[in-house]
Amino acid sequence: MAPASSVAVENLNPKVLKCEYAVRGEIVIHAQRLQQQLQTQPGSLPFDQLIPIIFLPLQILFCNIGNPQSLGQQPVTFFREVLALCDHPCLLEKEETKSLFSADAISRAKQILATIPGRATGAYSHSQGIKGLRDAIAAGITSRDGFPANADDIFITDGASPGVHMMMQLLIRNEKDGILCPIPQYPLYSASIALHGGALVPYYLDEKTGWGLEISDLKKQLEDARSKGIDVRALVVINPGNPTGQVLAEDNQYDIVKFCKNEGLVLLADEVYQENIYVDNKKFNSFKKIARSMGYGEDDLPLVSFQSVSKGYYGECGKRGGYMEITGFSAPVREQIYKVASVNLCSNITGQILASLVMNPPKVGDESYASYKAEKDAILQSLARRAKALEDAFNKLEGISCNKAEGAMYLFPQIHLPQKAIEAAKAAEKAPDAFYALRLLESTGIVVVPGSGFGQVPGTWHIRCTILPQEDKIPAVITRFKAFHEAFMAEYRD
Repeated sequence: MAPASSVAVENLNPKVLKCEYAVRGEIVIHAQRLQQQLQTQPGSLPFDQLIPIIFLPLQILFCNIGNPQSLGQQPVTFFREVLALCDHPCLLEKEETKSLFSADAISRAKQILATIPGRATGAYSHSQGIKGLRDAIAAGITSRDGFPANADDIFITDGASPGVHMMMQLLIRNEKDGILCPIPQYPLYSASIALHGGALVPYYLDEKTGWGLEISDLKKQLEDARSKGIDVRALVVINPGNPTGQVLAEDNQYDIVKFCKNEGLVLLADEVYQENIYVDNKKFNSFKKIARSMGYGEDDLPLVSFQSVSKGYYGECGKRGGYMEITGFSAPVREQIYKVASVNLCSNITGQILASLVMNPPKVGDESYASYKAEKDAILQSLARRAKALEDAFNKLEGISCNKAEGAMYLFPQIHLPQKAIEAAKAAEKAPDAFYALRLLESTGIVVVPGSGFGQVPGTWHIRCTILPQEDKIPAVITRFKAFHEAFMAEYRD
């Protein structure tokens, strides 16, 4: 008889068991099962017959995650031209390439390949990323902020997530080390804190003021955590907000920087939605720009800024590119960060190239500039219209209130559920918003994430829905959502 397996859930790392990641959680797993069912048994689900035209080729509409190209967004031509030429450099030797690719894409590819030893995009690179690409990213940051950036401060990563994990690994020593995180928050933060064995110290964004961040609440939560013996190491700020879509006012950012300086906290600035601003009265300011404009230099504030190629108008999630810019850390600490980065050897080269392009797109006078700007503007303007259409639709429904999406890619409406629905959820051993999201999926094929996966004020219930379905599909999405919600509320009306 074969010996029993020595591996069971009961003897796995408890930190792994504690970790949860809602945007790929229970409801999404169920949606994937339903998608497989539709492939093998077409017409077997109620929404498959009702909306085949809307969702083809996917009858399940994944609005759970910011994955633009999976829902039909097209990649930016210039970026893809450069990537193609870098990955197949023999094209640069062919005469017909000049008629197929723009001149500035050709010159940019040659420039990038010159920085890569042997022009080998399939080889490992420096663990921080290729130096020439880090130079390009630093130049882009300098142009954006008006303050100098240094390539040695840049760590190119496979998207922003590995950078977040790296910093949690660095800062969290045991369960008494805490990280201040916004509630609601992107579950990457709660998951990574759990995996590394730390304590999440929540501060609540104020839904009534458009998800405002109050310094007084930060101080209260910090003092409360310290009174319990928690050593709070860092403050996470997500700007623009995920899942909440707010854009911080400049004055608020000044206060946050002062707070971190006075309290000796590392500022972890998640800025991956910096291009996604949909209101005229707000603009993106990086926390590094704010800190430097206040006169704070390298010795004053430890600051880590995260950026990704997955969001913005580019939406290149599958290319896994991003970076973190690290300032305000001593040389010995930086050596430890480099050591952690080197364990993973390097990030993928395609993602590295794309990160450099995102921070240095075509400029006025370049051959591709007009087409690049047209593509960028069309995507961002369409996202703004989609956000407004969904926001208006949510606010017209009984029991739903939804703040304006000033930026990012999501809406986070509050759902005021009848007591009968809450009791039905309890009987099903589900959180009420998870119960609602599951019913929505099974009735319409629309996948959203329950607010309980992001954190929320106790006793309130939300869902997070992306604004990413293509614009011509939005009216049909709204129609299906409205029909479901009205039926749900009628079924469970008190």
